Amino acid sequence: MSEHVEWSEPEAPAPTAPAAVTPADAADAARLVSFGLQPKLQPARDQEYADLLRRYREDPPFARLADAVATGLGLIVLEVSPRAGMAVTAAEDSVFAVRMGDYARRTSADGGDRFLHGLAHLAVAAMAFPRPEDLADDGYIGRVTVNGVDAFVRQACRRLEERAAEQGENTDPATDAPGLEAAWRIWVRRSSTGATKDARRLAGSTTGIVAKAVAFLTESGFLQRTGDDNGGTYRTTARYQLQVRDMAGSAALAELLELGVVPVTDGTPTLLPPEEGDDLDLVADAGLPFHSS
Repeated sequence: MSEHVEWSEPEAPAPTAPAAVTPADAADAARLVSFGLQPKLQPARDQEYADLLRRYREDPPFARLADAVATGLGLIVLEVSPRAGMAVTAAEDSVFAVRMGDYARRTSADGGDRFLHGLAHLAVAAMAFPRPEDLADDGYIGRVTVNGVDAFVRQACRRLEERAAEQGENTDPATDAPGLEAAWRIWVRRSSTGATKDARRLAGSTTGIVAKAVAFLTESGFLQRTGDDNGGTYRTTARYQLQVRDMAGSAALAELLELGVVPVTDGTPTLLPPEEGDDLDLVADAGLPFHSS
């Protein structure tokens, strides 16, 4: 007589409870975010930074904790990698957000110049990454010069004036008219370098405005100065590529690119003929990397 044996499914192991977040974990996550807020700091030159980046990539719970810390501070994580570090940008409601109006007030006594400062930042971004594939290629390095950006904007202005004249539109708008198209027309009337006796560049000149823009981008870790030719030469960083990539959908930058910027490698400007029917009614206060209010 055979013995009947009852079979049963093996009991599933009890789910492992997630490890509790310790104060040390929270401190490390906040430390990593603090490194991300120091754009000039390179992970390759700071062992603690490199170790925290490695932990972020290899420890998903820690990565979620660091992301949560950044979110709580009103920051958006663009990328976490050895090349860019913890690259973050400020959301509009973040205490770390830089406003175009505040930037313009710090750089000029004339509040009406805010459009010109915004245009300078847009032009730098457009010349640094003139093609979509430039933004998509992590190895691409853009180059700009102060004089090149100024010349590019002046070419763009002349293009718009020619189009307006052909269409019989007003080519002499009021200087306080809203919109960056009006700013371009104001730009071309402004002296390129100023009129000092020793030919020094004035802060309110157009090259002075561009110089202030690239200086700010350099201090923010977006550009690196490479020389003094043509008013100053600069190369882009991984952080700037991520910043422009994140904001590439802005109407002002997209329509500025529609003028047709020829890809360049030495920071010199050239325009291709624009497509027929392009609408260049650019939005105001859209200067990168600022928020509008």
